Amino acid sequence: MDDDKPITEQAMDTITTAVEATKDAAVTAVKQVKKAAKKVAKKVAPKKASKKKAKKAAKKTSKKATKKASKKAAKKSSKKAAKKTAKKATKKAAKSKKKGKKAKR
Repeated sequence: MDDDKPITEQAMDTITTAVEATKDAAVTAVKQVKKAAKKVAKKVAPKKASKKKAKKAAKKTSKKATKKASKKAAKKSSKKAAKKTAKKATKKAAKSKKKGKKAKR
């Protein structure tokens, strides 16, 4: 400290330098935060945009899944129906054969 300057003036000088240093530190901190925020925004922004695409894709996949499921169900039911009709036809054929044999007697 200077002995020539009064104490109040020395204190004011110290305070102003401290304020300036704090201001500079705050400015650099803000700059760093902005930079980091931009980086994060770049990483996050495409994901936000792709949310709409993801929703569309989900809709498409759900539509496809429902189509597939309905097709499978239709195939199964048609197969079952075909099996049932085949069984009934064989039973009817067997019955008609029996009836034919009885009629011949």
